[in-house]
Amino acid sequence: MSSQTPAASQDYVDAPTQPETRGIEVVSPSERHGRARDLFGVWAAPNVSILNFTIGATMILLGLEIWQAIAVIVAANLLWVFPGLIAISGPAAGTSGSVISRALYGVFGNKIIIAFTGWLISAVFLALNWLASSFMGADLLAQWGFTDPLWGPVVVTLLVSAITVLVAVYGHGLIIKSYTAISIGLFAVFLAVTAFALPTVDWAYQAPEPLTGVPLWSAVTIGFTILASTPLSYINSPDIARYLPRETKASHIIAATALGGALPGIFFTAVGALIVTGLDGAAVDSGIEGAILGILPTWLGPLLVLAVIVNTVALNGMTTYTSSMALQSVGVPIRRIPSAIVIGVIGTALTLYLVMSTSLLDAVNLMLQFLVIVSGPAMAIFATDIILRRNRYDANDLFDEERGGRFWYTAGWSIPGMTAVVLGGVATAVCLSTTVWSGPVSEAMGFIDLSVPVGMTVSALVYLGLSKTPLGRFDEVRAVAPRTASATADAATAAAPEPETAA
Repeated sequence: MSSQTPAASQDYVDAPTQPETRGIEVVSPSERHGRARDLFGVWAAPNVSILNFTIGATMILLGLEIWQAIAVIVAANLLWVFPGLIAISGPAAGTSGSVISRALYGVFGNKIIIAFTGWLISAVFLALNWLASSFMGADLLAQWGFTDPLWGPVVVTLLVSAITVLVAVYGHGLIIKSYTAISIGLFAVFLAVTAFALPTVDWAYQAPEPLTGVPLWSAVTIGFTILASTPLSYINSPDIARYLPRETKASHIIAATALGGALPGIFFTAVGALIVTGLDGAAVDSGIEGAILGILPTWLGPLLVLAVIVNTVALNGMTTYTSSMALQSVGVPIRRIPSAIVIGVIGTALTLYLVMSTSLLDAVNLMLQFLVIVSGPAMAIFATDIILRRNRYDANDLFDEERGGRFWYTAGWSIPGMTAVVLGGVATAVCLSTTVWSGPVSEAMGFIDLSVPVGMTVSALVYLGLSKTPLGRFDEVRAVAPRTASATADAATAAAPEPETAA
């Protein structure tokens, strides 16, 4: 175990024209730049997505009426306030969220949690979005005469994944500089798709068997869980905000992040719910993405596929970028750029497996529901910790991994954090309802899915309660043996990572 401090700040450059060599190292005050409003485009670009259409269609296929589906969509997207809230910790600490969470779980406990929240969630979302672009790209290739049902998606997946990893390698500077322009272009294409799709909508649509009582609440809550999994998965929001000046207003960061994700999410998911009402069963069974292409003019189809690919690169580029720092934070001796490449390879392999084994709709629904077991409690604990600490995080403490450091807690584990995430995960699982698993609580209630509110509430209350005990006294440094200031400084200097050199 060693103490860590960032290398000299002048060794790192944050620019869109060269690879970003900084990983989890702290951004010094002199390197801080940007405005909170820059975050709006960063979060809008990944969320102008074909998956919104797919998930919106799911709301109707669950048996909901149009107005019920839209109500659920709006309610679930309100959860975007959580990524906005935790984003403010990035400028406060000047480092990655995967390092800040050492304050939540302890030095050792954080390694376990980040392995799931930083790797599991990242790998799943990489695969889900690459899968969407693979199927649509294959549909377009089929129109051009390349009809191989296997190699079409494989070729598209390999091409898109390579571009995605390149975005992750260039990192923060490229993301901030380009994503606003990307979001504008994506909005234009998806609005054009919406304009051509709306005439096919059955505005008088009624569910074949209108739901009431317990079946209605089951459909509503299952739909809410599927939708909620997207904002709750963005535990990486501090990573994107960490370059902002420390004095940037927290309210502006929260608003830019939350609105950037929620507005396109609400609008285009609602459009997906509307579109499916005008499709017959055969079109739905063959895939929502292909059915949408079928109702567009010939010139717009290729533009939509291109937009899907660009959106996929935007979302997965950000995901790969932030998860590359997660690997560093768990102690793997690897630089950020090689880490991004490793993550890209893993995501590509999972995507190719899904391409050959499942449909997009099945993959999306199951994966998004199961993700909340991990993402919901983790998000609730992070938000609670920020409120309890009043968003005060010291980078020197966060990088001190030695016994006796501020976040050493109990033998390297934070009992409040670990207990809260485990109990919250169990509470989520027993209340979850999917096609392959229904928890005992959900089953007893007629398959009503309360996994998100119950899991997040349990996690927050357990963490809050235990934080009031000696196990969670944030201001106490549990030193096993006294250390002098000079000894700490010497250890930190010896362990400081050498900077990467740009490729």
